[in-house]
Amino acid sequence: MEELLRELTPQVLGFLTRRYGQFDLCEDAVQEALLAAATQWPTDGVPANPRGWLITVATRRLTDQFRSESARRRREDSVAAMAGTEELVSPGADSVEAPDEDDTLTLLLLCCHPAVTPASQVALTLRAVGGLSTAEIAHAFMVPEATMAPRISRAKKSIKEAGSSFEMPPADELADRVRVVRQVLYLIFNEGYTASSGESLQRVELTAEAIRLTRMLRTALPDDGEVAGLLALMLLTDSRRTARSTADGSLIPIDEQDRALWDRAQIDEGTTLILSTMARGGVGPYQVQAAIAAVHAEAPSAEETDWPQIHALYLILEQLTPNPMITLNRAIALSQVEGPQAGLDLLSTLDGNKSLTESHRLDAVRAHLHERAGNLTEARDLYLAAARRTTSLPEQRYLTAKADACTI
Repeated sequence: MEELLRELTPQVLGFLTRRYGQFDLCEDAVQEALLAAATQWPTDGVPANPRGWLITVATRRLTDQFRSESARRRREDSVAAMAGTEELVSPGADSVEAPDEDDTLTLLLLCCHPAVTPASQVALTLRAVGGLSTAEIAHAFMVPEATMAPRISRAKKSIKEAGSSFEMPPADELADRVRVVRQVLYLIFNEGYTASSGESLQRVELTAEAIRLTRMLRTALPDDGEVAGLLALMLLTDSRRTARSTADGSLIPIDEQDRALWDRAQIDEGTTLILSTMARGGVGPYQVQAAIAAVHAEAPSAEETDWPQIHALYLILEQLTPNPMITLNRAIALSQVEGPQAGLDLLSTLDGNKSLTESHRLDAVRAHLHERAGNLTEARDLYLAAARRTTSLPEQRYLTAKADACTI
């Protein structure tokens, strides 16, 4: 039932917003309808037309919101103009015809409106398109519900104040808006795959939702190579999830993972998808990242990994989107091809990057390369420095254990 409700959420919200044009109020009404379904369906059974049931219940909630504010005649007129006769006499919940339009892409573009901050884009996408409650989103990101609720409200207010209508943006804006949607879905996946804070290394509910939403986006944009590349990247990366941690939640690096635990179905789907997509040309950053993940997935063992190919792909990725994180990862690949000192030399070019020097990742990679080079004192100090900076407890434990192993 939970999967059904999440599948129906964008369809119901899209129908209401297209019909009534008030995204903020429609979204609240849909959330109330989802709550009613979660309460009633387990007892009464799933209705024959679940989408129609949700549309009707949400419409009633929507008109109730206006009636509650109808002290003035203008509000009463709004209700009368908005609600059709059939809605005012409360038809059976199963009687509403299912809408023909698939509004998923329009909803995603609206949630990722440039007037909304990136953090709020993520939260609003999960709620309006993903069907997660505010409490579920707050739990996934390990913040109080009292913090998450205003974030979502501000996002809806920003969209309203920007005067956005529920329609596809002009052709000259569409590419940039879709790029933001891809980025938001990638952020959701990354936060789920390696949680930035807390006890757990990963939050499966977020990775699963990111994959589901990206599948929906690909259905809406089947010819977008970067959407296909993003889906392939998620599938190939998530295929390693079971092997990434021990029973107590401790992190296991990729070169020490039991590859028999990798999900072959996800690997096969992701590999097939990226190969067919790249063959069409017009390669973008997500496709190159997916190709790197595919090379890792195809290696029978860590020792048999084709590091020269991975390094060559990182060089391409660096040209497409110059980024310190890409250079950081290329340093690892370069160290496998030319030795740890070559990787350390490349890392030295990142010392002036504030975002990296203030995070734990640069110290962690540098520690790893010093350890491989036999510089155990330097490695130990860097592992400890990285452990102090990360807010992820599994990463802290892993980095501290690595430091202890470097003690002479």
